[in-house]
Amino acid sequence: MKGFNWLLAMAFMTTALLARAELTIEITRGQDQPTPVAVVPFGWKGGRLPEDVAAIVAADLERSGQFAPVSRDSMLGLPHERGDVFFRDWRALDAEYLVIGRLRAHESGYLVQYELYDVYNERRLLSGRESGSASQLRDMGHRIADRIYEHITGIPGVFSTKLLYIASQPRQDGSIRYRLMKSDIDGAREEVIREQDEPLMSPAWAPDGETIAYVSFETSRSAIFMHNLRTGERRQLTNFRGLNTSPVWSPDGRRLAMVLSRDGNPDIYVMEVATGELQRVTSHFAIDTEPAWLPDGRTLLFTSDRGGTPQIYRASLTTGEVRRLTYVGDYNARARPLSDGSGMIMVNRTRGQFHIALQHFERGTVEVLTETSMDESPSVAPNDTMVMYGTLHRGREVLSAVSMDGGIKYLLPSSSGDVRDPAWSPLPRR
Repeated sequence: MKGFNWLLAMAFMTTALLARAELTIEITRGQDQPTPVAVVPFGWKGGRLPEDVAAIVAADLERSGQFAPVSRDSMLGLPHERGDVFFRDWRALDAEYLVIGRLRAHESGYLVQYELYDVYNERRLLSGRESGSASQLRDMGHRIADRIYEHITGIPGVFSTKLLYIASQPRQDGSIRYRLMKSDIDGAREEVIREQDEPLMSPAWAPDGETIAYVSFETSRSAIFMHNLRTGERRQLTNFRGLNTSPVWSPDGRRLAMVLSRDGNPDIYVMEVATGELQRVTSHFAIDTEPAWLPDGRTLLFTSDRGGTPQIYRASLTTGEVRRLTYVGDYNARARPLSDGSGMIMVNRTRGQFHIALQHFERGTVEVLTETSMDESPSVAPNDTMVMYGTLHRGREVLSAVSMDGGIKYLLPSSSGDVRDPAWSPLPRR
């Protein structure tokens, strides 16, 4: 079958030897002139807290690449109330923004009150409160950072979002234990969602942020499963002969696009999740794979080698029209559209190097965003500011992130092995 080895190679890339993940952040590039912000340690009169909420806020803002937190050692005071703030002290440190806060005991566990100030104009820009249990202190910190980021930039923050990825644990006898993992977007609070001896791959979030789909080989061949993270309910959706892979949810969460080879060559199908009814989208002797939904819910992007090399095409679900979109580079694959439908992120190969690139639909221009090698599996942040992807770093497979302008970059290497195939969750419901 033409190109079948290429598809198998792509499908089994996620089954390479990986070790259990313990992700840590390494910022490798930020903006040339990030905005200085002072996040003062929040006041608390009790014993030692399980989490430093202010430190979480500062780390989130720093990781965006757009802010440079003032060192705590440089702070001339530690105000927790407006009356204790002396703006001249913060101007002396060149801080443009100041964040103060305080915690107190609450019926739910803790109450955090916080304020954001414009240092040079000496005015309060934002105030709010968050409450929750000890185990939710990190969530409170992420939500505070989201609000501050949005107020200053006008763009929703994504610090409260989650990350799915694939990892595995090699054993001494040469066998592998596979894991589907979930964590905060900074790699904290890792959780094993699924663990088994058979390969796992292609995790995908539903729009509700609590249902996922993924591919498992536990039935001796690839099959697509859906899994509710809140209830633990799990259901097998496909059991066709041949390939069952690449699930991706529609914008309304009612359908899954996927790749099936039940009728011969791998083609794109759409399944109504509630009924299991299938719609065949492509029918071609070439390999069609890696579907992705455009925001209109009526159009799919996909990868196909029908033109001789893997390139990205667009298919209309209503008219059946198929049109090629990519012409720059000899390989373009794994399209992931921006939330406004104005463009897509993809894997682009030019002169033998695989990089993450951005293509604008209207202009047709292609911008290469990464400089690392063997980049793959991009996933776009729900606010369209960053892309998470898999790459090689010092001989190991790691997750990495890059901003849409290529100016901000950071790595999430594992302290104990390799990780890959990231999936960025939707924004949490407010």
